[in-house]
Amino acid sequence: MAELTAIATQIRRDIVRMVHGCASGHPGGSLGCTDYFTALYFKVMQHDPAFNMNATNEDVFFLSNGHISPVFYSTLSRSGYFDIKELATFRKINSRLQGHPATHEHLPGVRIASGSLGQGMSVAIGAALAKKLNADKNIVYSLHGDGELDEGQVWEAIMFAAHHKVDNLISTVDWNHQQIDGTTEKVMDHGDLRHKFEAFGWITLEMNGNDMDQVVETLKAAKALTGQGKPIAIMMHTIMGKGVDFMENDHNWHGVAPNDEQLARALAQLPETLGDY
Repeated sequence: MAELTAIATQIRRDIVRMVHGCASGHPGGSLGCTDYFTALYFKVMQHDPAFNMNATNEDVFFLSNGHISPVFYSTLSRSGYFDIKELATFRKINSRLQGHPATHEHLPGVRIASGSLGQGMSVAIGAALAKKLNADKNIVYSLHGDGELDEGQVWEAIMFAAHHKVDNLISTVDWNHQQIDGTTEKVMDHGDLRHKFEAFGWITLEMNGNDMDQVVETLKAAKALTGQGKPIAIMMHTIMGKGVDFMENDHNWHGVAPNDEQLARALAQLPETLGDY
């Protein structure tokens, strides 16, 4: 796992530099989900950086909580979808790397515009059903924030997926207990999310999303459970701001860019492993 850990460290470094570079963006959730993205794109998911928008005969990923675009863009570039130098344009005028992913920019790897929370589950279900209709045996993956589950549409989609036996779908919830206004327990207590998904008829798994070994093994285990008549949900425990000590477990870093001094402190904790953009 040393190679994956090195990739994750570089992606975290990219994230803080990108957000600092435009003095805007969402570093907290991006840093927390870096290990998931690294394991998914560099180890588990069958995907082609040549990028077929229809994702025929390959796995497909949908980012529902689109505000964590920095980790998504860095992962895509580092896995070959576009030149890493383009990361320097994040959130700048005429950039394809908008604050929230958008399809009209035709950025390779982005299949839906995501920023309005609560919609990604519905899209992922539609893509999974399309694969079934096309006799495509590949898998659809999606990622959601725990705060995003405040949206009612998510629960309608969760119910729909179980009823229609969408068993080629693996949805992961970033269960970091933080959202823009505070802890999820303070803003809207979700209770036991795993039991909720199970009550809706899903197969569930749980993992430490900041332990690379666990992430890889759990994603592989989830893949082995597809095709059994039920959608699969992974409850992923992460630390918001993981890898930068002064950002960890602090909801205030949900959508705030580090200043020059904070960037230097962050980069000192994230050694360059693959080369900066």
